[in-house]
Amino acid sequence: MTVTLLRDGRLIDPSTGRDEQGDLLLRDGVIAADDHDGAEADRIVDAAGMIVSPGLIETQATLREPAWEDEDTIAAGTMAALAGGVTSLVCLPQDQPVVDNRAAVEFIRRQAERAGNCHVFVVGAVTKNRSGQELAEIGQLVDGGVVALSDGKRPVANAEIMRRALEYTRMFHRRIFSHAQEPDLVADGVMHEGLYSTLLGLKGMPAAAEEIMVARDVALAEMTGGSVHLMAISTSASVDLVRQAKKRGVDVTASVTPQHLVLTDAELQTFDANCKVDPPLRSREHVEALVAGLCDGTIEVICSDHCPVPAELKDRELDLAPFGIVGLETLLPLCVRALIDSERMDWPGLLGLLSTGPARILGLQKGTLQEGAAADVILIDPAAKWTIDSKTMRAGCTNSPFIGWQVRGRVESVFVDGELRFQAEASS
Repeated sequence: MTVTLLRDGRLIDPSTGRDEQGDLLLRDGVIAADDHDGAEADRIVDAAGMIVSPGLIETQATLREPAWEDEDTIAAGTMAALAGGVTSLVCLPQDQPVVDNRAAVEFIRRQAERAGNCHVFVVGAVTKNRSGQELAEIGQLVDGGVVALSDGKRPVANAEIMRRALEYTRMFHRRIFSHAQEPDLVADGVMHEGLYSTLLGLKGMPAAAEEIMVARDVALAEMTGGSVHLMAISTSASVDLVRQAKKRGVDVTASVTPQHLVLTDAELQTFDANCKVDPPLRSREHVEALVAGLCDGTIEVICSDHCPVPAELKDRELDLAPFGIVGLETLLPLCVRALIDSERMDWPGLLGLLSTGPARILGLQKGTLQEGAAADVILIDPAAKWTIDSKTMRAGCTNSPFIGWQVRGRVESVFVDGELRFQAEASS
């Protein structure tokens, strides 16, 4: 196996608090000891001016194969992940096939292995057919290798079912990923319920719909001793509910997306369906609360919530277009804009939210540069300025409101198990 020496980079390891200039040796698929002279290296990479970081971990991506494999595939999705610096990707269960049995889990894992890009971890469905009525065979799903349980973007509306799921998954040391949303309150909703939904005459999705379910899931986790992860929270009250729950010792974690940090519901004035996401973009006061939650440790994870949608489906009236944007390739630079350029956070803090935090909530032995760890490592040029361009995207779909944005911070190289899997093209 190739031995690679990353020379003279800024080594940032949020798992240990390491932030120093130095070298990193990748040998036999793992990170080797510091005592080396570089003589054995087959490849020496000049990392001067670069940040050397653990690979990013995406906690909630949608991979459309085989449902829409004519538009998007696991190979394309995982290649997009590499381009965004993601070395481990967690995919949510979807409609076709519903990942509520071991065979469906194994299909995704096999396709990911064939693609040979990043690591792919599977989330199994909490309920059969994601219908919310009957628990899936959770034991079999765990035996098949799922890292968490979720009904994806369908909330488990029945509180008794959610209670039993938390009790059952506790036995297997798995976390339930919850899309916290009261379904009746958001039915047929298009955007955040507020000033702009009123002005535009569009059906709103009230903040209370999320907050009711966050409060319920926190209460059930506290009652059962189970573990719940609230996916992509978006409101100020949700942040405060999580903050207070953590103080009481409840095993609850939460994530937020970059789009909810850099955009507001005002974007929908253009009727751009690429801004139609679930949960919806909120107003400025909610954005500020999300940033504060990241800065004080209430929110432990930033995820892209990558959700590819073909152009012909997005190019419809706003109330008919599906929710979702692609986000793997824009994850890092949007975070830089929201948190580093605004001086709300430094690089070690941001990279912790993108690597160490996700690894911790999932129980993965990832997200670290410690000796003996898997050599999932990325090189970031923090000064690189570039334009987000749909023509260069690796994902099968390009439904993003960020096309044409000028951004800073680019992933230059990606190593997975010590192998170079991605190298950015030289800037013109």
